[in-house]
Amino acid sequence: MWRVRRLAFVTMVVLTGIVVLSLALVWAMVARPWPRVDGSLDVNGLDGVVTIYRDRWGVPHIYASTSHDLFLAQGYVHAQDRFAQMEFWRRLGSGRLAELYGEGVLGMDLLVRTLGWRRTAEEECHHLDSTTQAALLAYAEGVNAYLASRGGRLGLEFTLLWFSGVRYAPEPWVPADSLTWGKVMAWQLSSGFRDDLLRAALVGRVGVPRTLELLPPYPDDRPLVVPDSGTAASPEVPIAEDSAITGATLGAVPWDAVDALDRVIGGGPGTGSNSWVLSGDRTATGRPLLANDPHLMAEMPSVWYEISLHCAPGDPTCPYQVTGASFPGMPGVMIGHNDRIAWGLTNANPDVNDLYVERVNPMNPNEYRVGDEWVPMDVRYHVIDVHGRDGPVYLRVRSTRHGPIINDVADEAEAPWAGGWQPLAMRWTGSEPGRMAQAILGVNRATNWSEFRAALEGFDVPSQSFVYGDVEGNVGYQMPGRIPIRREGFGAMPVPGWTDAYEWVGTIDYDDLPSALNPPGGCVVTANNRIVGSDYPYYLGYGWDRGMRAARIEQMLGIRNAVDVSDCCAVQGDTLVPYAEGVLAYLDAVPLSDERASRAVELLRGWDRRADEDAVAPSLFAAWHVVLVREVFADELGEDLLDHYLYSASVPVLDALSDALNGEGAAWCDDVHTPDTESCAQMAARAFERALEDLTDRLGPNVRAWRWGRLHRVTFTQSTLGRSGIGLLEAVVNREPRMVGGTCDAVLNVCFDPRDPYDALLVPTCRQIVDVGDWAQSLSVNSTGQSGHPFHRHYADQIPLWQRGEYHPMLWERADIEREAVAVLVLGP
Repeated sequence: MWRVRRLAFVTMVVLTGIVVLSLALVWAMVARPWPRVDGSLDVNGLDGVVTIYRDRWGVPHIYASTSHDLFLAQGYVHAQDRFAQMEFWRRLGSGRLAELYGEGVLGMDLLVRTLGWRRTAEEECHHLDSTTQAALLAYAEGVNAYLASRGGRLGLEFTLLWFSGVRYAPEPWVPADSLTWGKVMAWQLSSGFRDDLLRAALVGRVGVPRTLELLPPYPDDRPLVVPDSGTAASPEVPIAEDSAITGATLGAVPWDAVDALDRVIGGGPGTGSNSWVLSGDRTATGRPLLANDPHLMAEMPSVWYEISLHCAPGDPTCPYQVTGASFPGMPGVMIGHNDRIAWGLTNANPDVNDLYVERVNPMNPNEYRVGDEWVPMDVRYHVIDVHGRDGPVYLRVRSTRHGPIINDVADEAEAPWAGGWQPLAMRWTGSEPGRMAQAILGVNRATNWSEFRAALEGFDVPSQSFVYGDVEGNVGYQMPGRIPIRREGFGAMPVPGWTDAYEWVGTIDYDDLPSALNPPGGCVVTANNRIVGSDYPYYLGYGWDRGMRAARIEQMLGIRNAVDVSDCCAVQGDTLVPYAEGVLAYLDAVPLSDERASRAVELLRGWDRRADEDAVAPSLFAAWHVVLVREVFADELGEDLLDHYLYSASVPVLDALSDALNGEGAAWCDDVHTPDTESCAQMAARAFERALEDLTDRLGPNVRAWRWGRLHRVTFTQSTLGRSGIGLLEAVVNREPRMVGGTCDAVLNVCFDPRDPYDALLVPTCRQIVDVGDWAQSLSVNSTGQSGHPFHRHYADQIPLWQRGEYHPMLWERADIEREAVAVLVLGP
């Protein structure tokens, strides 16, 4: 017996040892790459000593004596916490993901190489002033100093890649790597080519008049950002250009790659932001208040990294005192405040993409028509290495005077010439070198309105709506950007490329772009809504949000004459669904066929129109709305085109459905597949029944259990391993689904893809509320956390705060920062 006991004891010890060793190995893999944030380190290249305080949320507050050291330290701390994200972003923007992640991302690489983002970024380096070039070089020094100090211990993602057979050492960081991320963001916020193709497809399917009903003009009664620029009345979307695009051409667009890129970088339904600024006449303190919450993809980690940069002591050679949200990979602060001014931004949505149908020489596929002549294309070749593939992939990119042919094919023999395929060349302002990095640093240094405006002149792409407040009490608005002026037409649909009729003949002069200082009423609200009225002399675009969020924000801010920080918090968390009434008007048409339907109608009749996560009515409304859109429009459009419509025009469809239901477009309610003429009431009733069946399948038969938060959840997803399809890896890097309130185009704009409801994809990725002048009262929250290292305490520690609509202080004064610091790292030369 004692031998059996001894054997059992030995077995238990051995198994325990194996478990302990396994856990130790796993912990070493996970925790060994975590950055050192306490003590002192020697870093080559520094001019002097740099001190980095980290607060309880992991936010670094950097103090340096020179601008060089400040940006070197920023590069160092970005790499400490987010290098895996930075490496992914620069590879994404360079079309080099397949080298690490294999065939599954090859389509994105082909598209990005075709668009030429990296090439543009490299050219851009030479267009920046010496101050910006120096900052980019110093930032790169900091990133490379961190890489050199780690000996390959960079993060769990790199370890997992090693186990999958990927053997590589990250290349040194260079300034073009930082600028490449700017091209990625510019593409994310420029959807013009999608809109152009959608309009062409809709016209081809249902004709011009009905397309105009599907894409109604901006409503007259909704807010303008600069309201003294004319009335809101606008012509119908300009789609009457000479566009002879074929179905085969539309089918040749690489939609899978475009959609994959959108999923990774955060394009799609709900992309946008809210921001506003109030003058002291409108606030409880007599000082301006400024708020901003950008709506982007729910990523793990967040696209934002909170940081503060301080020159100590500050002087003209080191003028930075700035805090806010930065992009890992880029120097400076994107949104936030310095010691004199505060700023926020939203996407301005101008039309800066045009598509040109080109004529190719049938005797030479590398020539195209310009007027009466055949001229040579610019032809470039790329060799793309693909992990797991025996040999590389070869890509030919042909470009005309307008830009790259986005629907080109690598194998000419497979080109469906007989089917009517046409080359589509894309002209985009983002394909030209810009000065966004220079503008960001200029804004960081600005001390007044004039310097702020002067800095923004270089913010070429993506065009943004900036709100502004300063310690002198001024508030303002500025739209920067490189906005084309066309000889004819509006670029709203693909146009003939062989004529000069639709060429760009210049860009809108910066001084002619919308701007306002201390507007009447003491308030500027931007929520991706229309900026100017019909009297504005230039065409900016047509891709506005419909103004519902802006109207609700204005309404809430107008309730009180003395708005305070807590009021701004309440506005950012508002869940009112502004487009509910048109659908709810048809409740009387719903048949009360069973107890389930009766209970659902009762709940909707008593609904306060708020999409709160613990309420049932928002689930009923969302499901009814989603099904009703398909019931009304799918028979005419077909499921394929309807999906493109819902994705690319997710906001206009709200008004299009409302117009159909209130009688202006009631013909859409008739089902063309039946001999009868159905009414909108019949469609609403049918959609309601189907919505109840869908909710029953998803959540069970008990209507009381259909809470919105059970249906509407957000999973913060890591861009690569988080979409691997391998459950264990996804569990490591993603963070579990969280119930969230809000919905598409509520102020709390937590939006789902209408093609695949109801999980939230787009969210407010960070929030800031800045008390201008009394900076210590300002608040902020990130949607995830500061760290990009899975299981680190700052990997996901702000998610609960963000989910509850709460904030943490934006520390500013050095005394407060030192008092609240939980770690202090001193970098020395």
